Amino acid sequence: MTENINRKAADDMEEVLRNFIVENFLPSAGLDAFENDDSFIEKGIIDSTGILELLEFIEERFSIRVEDEEVIPDNLDSLNKLKSFIKRKTGHLG
Repeated sequence: MTENINRKAADDMEEVLRNFIVENFLPSAGLDAFENDDSFIEKGIIDSTGILELLEFIEERFSIRVEDEEVIPDNLDSLNKLKSFIKRKTGHLG
């Protein structure tokens, strides 16, 4: 049961993040415009200014504080990396 709840939360997080990215950075594209492991920077999905917008969004939406030293590609440069980072910050490792 807990596994199903964790999976639902992960699916919801992915949907929220994907919707934000598409609506704000790829408005003429569909939700399938990029893969979960695509680099936001390398694929031109989000630029450096966009990363700041993304940070503001995730801090507000997921009630986390992103420290300056955490603003690195390993945490933020793909949907999967972003989801893992948010899970670590919120304590939802499942």
